[in-house]
Amino acid sequence: MAMLGGFSAAQHKKGVSDGSGDMSEFVCPVCLEIFESPVITQCGHTFCLSCLQECLRPQKPVCAVCRAGLGHWTKAFELETLIQSSVSSCKGCGVQVSVTDVCFLYQEYIDEGVRTTAQSQPAVISPVPNRYTFTCPYCHCQNLDQDGLIEHCTTQHARDTRQVVCPICASMPWGDPDYRSSDFFQHLKIRHTFSYDTFVDYSTDEQTMVQEALQRSLLDN
Repeated sequence: MAMLGGFSAAQHKKGVSDGSGDMSEFVCPVCLEIFESPVITQCGHTFCLSCLQECLRPQKPVCAVCRAGLGHWTKAFELETLIQSSVSSCKGCGVQVSVTDVCFLYQEYIDEGVRTTAQSQPAVISPVPNRYTFTCPYCHCQNLDQDGLIEHCTTQHARDTRQVVCPICASMPWGDPDYRSSDFFQHLKIRHTFSYDTFVDYSTDEQTMVQEALQRSLLDN
């Protein structure tokens, strides 16, 4: 994905007109940068080759623009040639450069803006624990949902006898982050065959939850 840099309008080196063109025709709808190795799908949309490859990862890939099924695509040779033969005035120094180039002056301007913005942002730490994705207590593999954690542990660590902390329980309001299960796999089978968020309102205090449970038990009887 080529850098868009500071180019506001394109002029063709070998064009008939010296007027400014529309840069949007050079911008990939996925990465929002100037096309790099552009390709056209059968539904008529253009992407960088690397961006299209990301779209092809799912089992049933679809176009990132219109959601049509992705089956065939072709190299956009004419567009690639047009991009390579186009120039624009750099916002950093004003010099006419290729649209695929990034002036170091403009890049320094962007970097300084990023640093200033980062320094001015307050550090926000969410008081709400993450109860939707978990880290494997054995190998520290991250971003596993509850079903994914159970499948990962049973397939990858079934013979591991170490006592570990259950990351699901540790994330709960009543969980003890220091308690180590003597048999983690049995614990998973008994305690985590369902998802807590189906039955638990985390915003409700413990006393209210007890009262609601008593009320439901009376209704069931």
